[in-house]
Amino acid sequence: MVFDLFRKGSSAVVGLDISSTAVKLLELSQSGSRYRVESYAVEPLPPNSVVEKSISDVEAVGEAVRRAVKRAGTRTKHCAVAVAGSAVITKVITMPSSLNENEMEAQIQLEADQYIPYPLEEVNLDFEVLGESENNPDSVDVLLAASRSENVETRVAAAEMGGLSVKVVDVGATMTTLNVMNRMKSIYTREQVFGGKQLTEEIQRRYGLSYEKAGLAKKQGGLPDNYEPEVLDPFKDSMAQQVSRSLQFFFSSSQYDSVDHIVLAGGSASIPDVDDLVGRKTGIAASIANPFADMSLSSKVNPQNLANDAPAMLIAEFSSNLVFGY
Repeated sequence: MVFDLFRKGSSAVVGLDISSTAVKLLELSQSGSRYRVESYAVEPLPPNSVVEKSISDVEAVGEAVRRAVKRAGTRTKHCAVAVAGSAVITKVITMPSSLNENEMEAQIQLEADQYIPYPLEEVNLDFEVLGESENNPDSVDVLLAASRSENVETRVAAAEMGGLSVKVVDVGATMTTLNVMNRMKSIYTREQVFGGKQLTEEIQRRYGLSYEKAGLAKKQGGLPDNYEPEVLDPFKDSMAQQVSRSLQFFFSSSQYDSVDHIVLAGGSASIPDVDDLVGRKTGIAASIANPFADMSLSSKVNPQNLANDAPAMLIAEFSSNLVFGY
């Protein structure tokens, strides 16, 4: 059992997001309270390199990481990566506030088998103190997180093949995830297998393209005139339905019957006007995530390209910001 998940770094790192369709790399710097995008890159993956939550072709992912590093032009060799949220067990436990970090670690090691359904020698385990328990000022809430070691090791191996050394492992996502936040805390999470990969595969099937060319066409355009009404519009409708259905699951399983705002992130959030469609279908105001809205850019970053990729860079941005305690 190794306590090396989800730790903040002490030296510069790049954020590395390995999704089911692409590798995304992001390098940030900080001056005072402001952040600057130093470099970034997005490199597509061959089909089935990552299947749902698992890397199935480490060499292909490693090669994509190497291309991303070269394209970004970063000299930073340390990185932060994310394990799929669906591959991580999390549990909030209560512990005495009088314990220091070493004492908490020792107690968690003794009691971990109560929370983790795997042999402890097969998992990577870590914890984070969330703050004072709501109903007991003498206790703190502690987030316990664990993942099978193989989930961590494949990402470490792919990063190393690409020329990077992993310093931080965090929790990310490879599927569509609804995460409901209340007062800066996550109160509900639901995952489902739906996303841009389905759109790429439909373009591939409909127009007889390779998976790689279908992915480029989806992003760059140039598809036949029937693409938008016959392929893209039905996908957008399905996307809005998935959001609406996930919200209904949330409402039916909680004390809440409304949310104030929807923020869309991920590659599919870049589809034009999808936020308006989701807003109309759900009756809730929706907007597109842009983690770089208040950041400056280095001269080697193309502003328009970054704006187009911004919704898909949220996990890489968060991983990169771990070094700054963002």
